Amino acid sequence: MVATLAQRTLRLSPLMGLLLGVALEPAHAQTLTSAVQSQLARWYRSASRSANGTWGIAIANQQGDLLWSVRPNQPMIPASTVKLLTTGFARTVLGGDARLATRVVGEGSTDPNGEWRGSWALELNGDPSLERPTRGGPTLSDLAWQLADRGIRKLNGPLQVTSANGPANVVYPEAWSPHHWGRVFAPLIGPITLNENVVYLTIRPGGKLGTKARLVSTIPQGLDALVTIHAQTWKGARSRLALRRMADGGWLITGSIGINALPRRLTSVAGNPKAVLAETWAKALHEAGIVWDRTPESSVVPPVPTVDSFDQVPERPADTKQQVLAEVTSAPFDSLASEINRRSLNIGAELLLQWAAGRDDAAEQLTQHVQEVTGVQDGIRLVDGSGLSAEDRLTPATFVHYLARFPETPAGRNFAQLLPANGVGTLRPIGWGLPEPGVVHAKTGTLGGVSTLVGYLGRRDGVLLISVMYNGGRARTAKRAQWNLFRLLGADGVSIPADTTEAQGDEDSADDSDQMGGEGQ
Repeated sequence: MVATLAQRTLRLSPLMGLLLGVALEPAHAQTLTSAVQSQLARWYRSASRSANGTWGIAIANQQGDLLWSVRPNQPMIPASTVKLLTTGFARTVLGGDARLATRVVGEGSTDPNGEWRGSWALELNGDPSLERPTRGGPTLSDLAWQLADRGIRKLNGPLQVTSANGPANVVYPEAWSPHHWGRVFAPLIGPITLNENVVYLTIRPGGKLGTKARLVSTIPQGLDALVTIHAQTWKGARSRLALRRMADGGWLITGSIGINALPRRLTSVAGNPKAVLAETWAKALHEAGIVWDRTPESSVVPPVPTVDSFDQVPERPADTKQQVLAEVTSAPFDSLASEINRRSLNIGAELLLQWAAGRDDAAEQLTQHVQEVTGVQDGIRLVDGSGLSAEDRLTPATFVHYLARFPETPAGRNFAQLLPANGVGTLRPIGWGLPEPGVVHAKTGTLGGVSTLVGYLGRRDGVLLISVMYNGGRARTAKRAQWNLFRLLGADGVSIPADTTEAQGDEDSADDSDQMGGEGQ
């Protein structure tokens, strides 16, 4: 019989073992040899010395049976590993092939001159990939050209925005600390999302000394009217530029740029996504040869019932016939979720949660999902879908139970493949020290004072489920130790093939596995 970790390696008294929460439970098919247990004990002694704080660790077999653990039932701040759970929940509700649509809707018809006689609106539904020229995804230009192909040459009236899933408002999640609001990793969340609600402004020097710097491009496109430049052109090649968001939703650029300087790209977030939408839409229409008269007087009939800001959705008359004038769609859910996990994209995770659960009690629905899948009721508190809130709580044991049981549900097929592999995205640092790509599929989590790493690790005797969590003042040091834990256990690992985590862990199927082959806060 294998001795417990406390008896065999740490040589602690029973009381001290209980205080540390160290436990070892037998596995059904997979075990950790005494040599590996000794390595784990040495790793933990080193990690806990170098990163003093609260550690919670659970290492389990494919069935979720604990093989080695430290405080497995300690509720801890999980940070971005919550995205793993959001992915599972949203996939359960929506399916892996679901797509988000962005549309132009309207009521009316086109006259012989190509003028749309009637009402129209943009319907945005929180597609995290909309209007991203550098990362791919549908664009407003796609919509504009579809209108042109229908023969529409002129639109009238101010921009109306609607959403299929409630008001088209954008907010900072209440669960997020105001300290994060408006930072690149914490933009406004809601149906109106362009380029992840991040803005890039490229500036170059003017033609002469003393002249204003010039705006040469924006992402999203067409934001020139929202940018005011006070920055001056000076001699040399150095730049001291400052970018400030203004109350009207625009930006002010001040400072100086050297006349010999290369173009500089400044980054901000959208403080008024509807204003960004209006300018980007105007640019798209112009490029498609469509005139847009924005004045209210140009509207021919009452507009399509829409919502903006915090208004309620108005009732639509029963005889109203609304048309879809143009439509673009996102990539399938699985593709979006994979990228969101790879980049640890907070806005993406929150939009997935809203897509699946709406905006009223989404976090409560996510919590209930985790409880139902794991069979665990205590130690779970989820208040957002991204893990950016320090109010979230989960235990290491809950994570490994989820990793074991969700793949057994109808929505769990190939779940591990939706998490980044070693050497990719936020798992790039763990690329070295493992024999091949795909040995690990996991999700990282980072906040001030928090470092977590949760996922699957392929070995010849089966897949290990690992949750290693740290809350304390040495998060960076703890993160390095967590990488080392995965390298230790995966030193002779094998790539995790599709559907391996659905198997019940018999050794024959596990042995075949070697034949198959982004962080925000």
